[in-house]
Amino acid sequence: MLMLTAATHRELEAALRFSGPLPPLRQAVPESRCIAGRDCVLLLTGVGLVNAAWALGRAAQLPGLSGVVNLGVAGSFDPDRFPLGRAAVVRREIWPEYGLQTGNTADAHGLGFAQHAAAGPDQVPVWNQVDLRPEEDARRMGLHLEDLPGAVSLSVGTVTATAERARALQQDYGADLENMEGFALAYGCLCAELPFVELRCVSNRVGSRRRKDWDMAGALDGLGRAVAGLLG
Repeated sequence: MLMLTAATHRELEAALRFSGPLPPLRQAVPESRCIAGRDCVLLLTGVGLVNAAWALGRAAQLPGLSGVVNLGVAGSFDPDRFPLGRAAVVRREIWPEYGLQTGNTADAHGLGFAQHAAAGPDQVPVWNQVDLRPEEDARRMGLHLEDLPGAVSLSVGTVTATAERARALQQDYGADLENMEGFALAYGCLCAELPFVELRCVSNRVGSRRRKDWDMAGALDGLGRAVAGLLG
């Protein structure tokens, strides 16, 4: 059984539009459904890292769970490489707010406490990032990644709304995308030893509030096309 997650009903509905209307969903309450001929469970996490961790923590112990796919939109730090409407698969999730705040950045090792001393099958300590294996995990879940580009993604508690902050985050972490849930889900799946794939479609330019730098409708449309290929 495959778990399909998204922060909002709008994102999940757009991602799975090819399968028909979704049933009513309650936040953090798994809902069984057949998608593309597969037994799936739909999970609406709510927005943000805390909601994502809570929802996954409740649902991760479902019997027969084969893996988790996170679907949603994201901001782009580099519109040349990741323009509005471009779908990407995440290869690394980073939580830039964890650790000891030093100036404009947080030192993940500053307090000396890893988030998990031995997370996942490789028994590697986790500080502020999780390296993903999308091709391997997609194969384990019977998914088709096709030619989706790989991206480094930051998960933040507050959306970046200034160009200065966007430049600082991109410089410090080499980030391509910004989202609000991915790290919690990637980390939770690592600890639970569950395959995990995160697919995002660009809805905006990080740091800009100008109308021309946003296209939510286009991002949701691109998300639906990418997910149809992923599950097809």
